[in-house]
Amino acid sequence: MNSLLERAAARLFPGTPGHHGVLPPLLILLTFVTGMVDAVSYLGLGHVFVANMTGNVVFLGFALAGDRQLSASASVLAAGAFFAGALAGGRISPRVAEPVRLFALLVAAHAVLVAAALAADLADATKHVLIVLLALGMGAQNAVVRKLAVPDITTTVLTLTLTGMAADRPGPATVRRLLSVTAMFTGALAGGLLQLDHGTAAALAPALLLLTAVALAAATAPLPGQGVTS
Repeated sequence: MNSLLERAAARLFPGTPGHHGVLPPLLILLTFVTGMVDAVSYLGLGHVFVANMTGNVVFLGFALAGDRQLSASASVLAAGAFFAGALAGGRISPRVAEPVRLFALLVAAHAVLVAAALAADLADATKHVLIVLLALGMGAQNAVVRKLAVPDITTTVLTLTLTGMAADRPGPATVRRLLSVTAMFTGALAGGLLQLDHGTAAALAPALLLLTAVALAAATAPLPGQGVTS
């Protein structure tokens, strides 16, 4: 598995093979998960985002302007929980020396929070509980992705990605950006279909499985200086 991930990473960054280890393809998978989870939050939790904070800031403005389809309290709750998750991730980051292990730890924490949200939905908890749990996880994810600073793969924001695709000459970065956009779109499509046809639990379950797989892959990846195992 690690050998496959390393080869995928080398194709995404052909000029610097091995520089980012197994992280690039795992970040693409997280981008897919982001699309799924935001589909759940927007379609199932009252028109709020748990990953896209730009959208929440805009929604808050719309809600305060009088749009009754949007909830100011939900937008504030999501933004506050996201901030708390990012704060916690930022405090943990200096304590873990290896970037790939930090990534594994925070993605695992994200998986636990999604599992809690899934359980809360099955227990008929209020939407606000799910918003808090999902936004906390997305905040932690963004903290570690920011720390890693892998070019062109932010996992949640596509504005600069699309700008780069249009403004820069085609090259390896174009491939990374196109994959990020495609992953977000397909994640949103899959999450939307599951949410609309089967409900929140059905949409969160595959997101949880993917997060668990990503965390395990990162946790078992070789550290710098170690050989790559199959």
